[in-house]
Amino acid sequence: MSGMMIGRRGLMLASAAGLAAPRVAGAQAPAVKLGILQPVTGALSQDGEYGRLGAELAINEINASGGLRALGGARIEMVFGDARSNPEGGVAEVEKMQAEGVVAVVGGFASPICLAASQAASRYDLPYVVDVGVSDQIVSRGLTNTFRFGPGFGVVTQTALDNLVALNDAAGKPARTVVIVHEDGLFGSGMARLLNAELPKRGFEVLETIAHPTPARDMNNVALRIRALRPDLVIPSSYYAEFVLLSRTMQQQRIRPKGIYCVLNGAASNFRFVREFPDAANLVMDCNHWADPRKPKTAELRRAVEAQNRFWLYNTPLNYSAVMLVADALERAGRPDRAALVQALAATDGRFERHIMPYGATRFVNGQNQAGQPVNTQVQGGDIKVIFPRDFADAQPVFPVTG
Repeated sequence: MSGMMIGRRGLMLASAAGLAAPRVAGAQAPAVKLGILQPVTGALSQDGEYGRLGAELAINEINASGGLRALGGARIEMVFGDARSNPEGGVAEVEKMQAEGVVAVVGGFASPICLAASQAASRYDLPYVVDVGVSDQIVSRGLTNTFRFGPGFGVVTQTALDNLVALNDAAGKPARTVVIVHEDGLFGSGMARLLNAELPKRGFEVLETIAHPTPARDMNNVALRIRALRPDLVIPSSYYAEFVLLSRTMQQQRIRPKGIYCVLNGAASNFRFVREFPDAANLVMDCNHWADPRKPKTAELRRAVEAQNRFWLYNTPLNYSAVMLVADALERAGRPDRAALVQALAATDGRFERHIMPYGATRFVNGQNQAGQPVNTQVQGGDIKVIFPRDFADAQPVFPVTG
């Protein structure tokens, strides 16, 4: 009797164990945790929200299409961190992501956040893919874990200046004098130094360079100084709120230079600015990140964003593309291993095509994608048009501005 009871109990335990144990055949592969770092509170919250949106769209698309096939169909699980618009917040979130066991981190947006967060990630050999951060210090420190898919401000400034010369020459050289306005952080100050060094070589006189803080509450003094100097061009490098404030102040004070030619500006290639302040935005030019309008996926993604009653900002396609880059590298690595992922990212060499930026074959040298390039846009008739490069421009530039 006792033996029968033991046997029956053993049978019941075995049956329960059989029900509880996962089936090996056809079992779902463990999710791969991917850290997404964006500033969704503080002065940079708009950019952070749209960066997060781009990452979410990419992750949802990957998971809906079968997950990471080389990893047995593993889904990507987002581990989100709010950088709170400052480097310290970014570092704290990287530490949390490390504890969560993420395979990589994507994002950061602002240069100071990317600089600090990627340095923190390097302590754990944690792959870090920069979405926007344009300071070239990010990829000049010899960190093997850090990769930037988009261009830095050295490339952007060179492109912006080449296109400015072409624009000015085509119009008969109406612009000769410039005032540079920039935010006083890592991004804006570095940009201003480059512009001051390069503009005189191209025949432009820099009348003054004006720095402002981020956030800034008032631009009246900046606008008054521009009025006094009467430059042909104003070249601003600022985040969204500060440039909106500057452009509206200039409009209110009826300051009309021959052109506002922005470089990596947070608002000039931003549909929110265009929709909410169409008069201040009209005919503003920018050299910045932008999705490739020739790619069908660009239009598809834009429709998905606007269906949520959101604006089409460059943060979204850049983060969508950066997440796709990590997914592509994971497929080539064949396992969710950080060292293997770093090797796969470094060896991309033209293999990555699942992005929507206007770039050639992806190739990383010291962590910088050599194919990353900006475009020039101009606000025309309530829309943002591409005016350079010519091979996929959808409008002719309006310059000089009159009236």
